Amino acid sequence: MSGNGAGAGSGAGQGAGGAGGNLIPRATGYAYAVVGVIALAILWYTGKINRRKAFAFLIISTVFGFLIFAPVAPYNFQKLILRDAVSLGAALQMAAAGMILLLLLSLVFGRIFCGHICPAGAVQELASLVPLPKIGQNWKQVSLVIRAVVFVIVLAAAFGWSIGIIDYFGLKEFFSLDVTSVLFYVFLGVLLLSMVVYRPFCRFICPYGLLLSLTAAVSAFKFRRTDRCIECGCCERACPTNEARLGDLKSECYMCGRCVEACPVEGALVYRRASGRWSAAGIPDEKD
Repeated sequence: MSGNGAGAGSGAGQGAGGAGGNLIPRATGYAYAVVGVIALAILWYTGKINRRKAFAFLIISTVFGFLIFAPVAPYNFQKLILRDAVSLGAALQMAAAGMILLLLLSLVFGRIFCGHICPAGAVQELASLVPLPKIGQNWKQVSLVIRAVVFVIVLAAAFGWSIGIIDYFGLKEFFSLDVTSVLFYVFLGVLLLSMVVYRPFCRFICPYGLLLSLTAAVSAFKFRRTDRCIECGCCERACPTNEARLGDLKSECYMCGRCVEACPVEGALVYRRASGRWSAAGIPDEKD
């Protein structure tokens, strides 16, 4: 099974995205991940971006996914624990360093990578924009438990039997447009589900997302309420993951911006650290 996983991964590294995978180095995707996270953090902090403007990042990230299959974090995490350097397209040490760097960035800025940079997350976010009734807003605790169980299964399968569980969700096949593979339709099904359940793969499956949720829970920068908040509850109703309540850790906040968009009072909900200082947008921080 290990050989099959490596072979499939090799196809992803060399063939995903067709000619684009050959013309654009996959390392470009990783560089975009770092630059994109920092850029979005600065834009949110300075108040120069909103949910609609951030839409551009979703498009760019999706294009990177189809062109060079990078930076698709759940797939890369799977190949890293399988020690499949061929599929990663980089030395294991470099791949590990890249994933650690993203964890450190989420420790500072929150889950910006999950929200707008990872192609797997970006396409689900785009699918969620389809105007259909949504369910699952209050499934936060259930999703955390299921994803933890999946995380253990992924590790056990990889270290015990060299099996890549994430491979069976069809990320590679979808982004390489391999419509002859049944796995293409598995992830296509995930996207269809994303129209009614917000980010099902991110919230219930992604093993790397579990690690990012842990760092994001204690991140320095988050969406926080200020003393201008009138406690109307608009942000709480708008949040698709039930992370907008006062005191929520924001571990499942994907930085989608719906809460800020729904807030009726300018400056009542802003992105900054809980430091007691004013943000660059001129809004005082909420008290801890």
